[in-house]
Amino acid sequence: MLFGVEIQTLVWLTIALLAAGAATGLLAGVFGVGGGAVAVPILYELFRILDVPEAVRMPLCVGTSLAVIIPTSIRSFNAHRAKGAVDISILKIWAIPVVIGVVMGSGIARYAPAGLFKAVFVAVAGVSAVRLLFGRDSWRLGLDMPGKLMMVVYGWIIGVLSALMGIGGGQLSNLFMTFYNRPIHQAVATSSGLGVLIAIPGTIGYIYAGWPHMADYADVAALRPPLALGYVSLIGLLLFIPTSTWLAPVGARLAHRLSKRRLEIAFGIFLLVVCVRFALSFFV
Repeated sequence: MLFGVEIQTLVWLTIALLAAGAATGLLAGVFGVGGGAVAVPILYELFRILDVPEAVRMPLCVGTSLAVIIPTSIRSFNAHRAKGAVDISILKIWAIPVVIGVVMGSGIARYAPAGLFKAVFVAVAGVSAVRLLFGRDSWRLGLDMPGKLMMVVYGWIIGVLSALMGIGGGQLSNLFMTFYNRPIHQAVATSSGLGVLIAIPGTIGYIYAGWPHMADYADVAALRPPLALGYVSLIGLLLFIPTSTWLAPVGARLAHRLSKRRLEIAFGIFLLVVCVRFALSFFV
C-alpha cells in the first residue's frame, strides 16, 4: 500500500498518466492549446481513485493542469514560432490583461464551489465545438481583429476563464481569432503563446488559493491529497511533464501539415468529447 492505494493500482495509474501526458503534449502542439482539456479529466479520475475529497478535487485538477502546461506551452510556442506562424503583435496586446485575468480567476478559485469549474469547462468547450464543426465563413464578428480596447477586454476574459478551466487559453483565443477572420493555422500558432502567460501566474495563484483548504486535511492522512502543494499535485505534475513536453513539438509540426478544414473538424470533435465528458460528470 502507498498513500492508501494498492501498489498494482498505482502502477497502472502511472502508465495511464504517462500516456495521458503524451496525448496532452501532442494535442497542445496540434491545436495550440496547453493540453488542460485532456489533463483535467484524467487527473480528476486519478484523484477520485485516490479518494481526494470532492470539495478540493476539481480545483486540484485545474491547478495541477496549469503547472503541467508551463513546459508544454513553451515547447509548443517555440515550434510554432520557428515556422513564422505566430502573430506577436496580438500577444503583446493580450499579455497584461491576460495575466490580470488569471490572477483574478485564481482568486475566485479560492472560494468557488467545485461545480463552477465544471460548468465553465462545459460552456466554453461546447461553444467552441459548435463554432468549429458547424460554423460557416459568414460567421464573423469582423474581417480583422478589433481595436486595442476590445482586445484588452478579450484578453482579460481569456485569462479569467482559462484560470478556472486549467487550460492554456488556446480554446478561447482560437475562438476569438477565427471569429475575426484569422486563419485557423495562425490562430493555433498564436494561441500557443498564451500558455506561458496563463500557466505561470495561474500555478502560483492555485498554490496560494489551495493552501488553507489543504491545511484542513493536514491532520487526516486518509483525506490529504498526497504530495500536494496547495492546489497543485506534484505526483500529477511529475508524471505528465516528460511525455507531454516531448510530444508538443511533434504536434506542432503535424498541425502545419493538416488542411484548414481538417484541423477545424479535429479540434471541434476533441472539444465536443471534453464537453460531453464533463457534462456527464454532473450526474455520475
